Amino acid sequence: MSKKLNSFEALANIQFKNLAPSPEPLTDNAPELMTQELEAHFSNKGRAGKTVTLIRGFEGSTDELKVLAKKLKQSVGVGGSVKNGEIIIQGNYREQLIIILTEMGHRVKKIGG
Repeated sequence: MSKKLNSFEALANIQFKNLAPSPEPLTDNAPELMTQELEAHFSNKGRAGKTVTLIRGFEGSTDELKVLAKKLKQSVGVGGSVKNGEIIIQGNYREQLIIILTEMGHRVKKIGG
């Protein structure tokens, strides 16, 4: 009768080094956002009374603006969009967005209300 194959001693003899190729280092393909002076606005005009937070003053390509908007929406956990060079975040999250943007290195000015 042979030895059982489910012992841990048999697993100790397996060489795992040569089973898979070495992983390549991960690189971040997202464009690096330069620090900018932004404005955080609070508005409910033209939106049937719904409150939104507007981030204005971004200078850069629309792709960079969309990347920044996505980071902000994910960090706050709400929806939003990018229109006319502005980031529109649903709800009044101005204080939280100011903190997040300053941690990213941007200078943010609070405008209105």
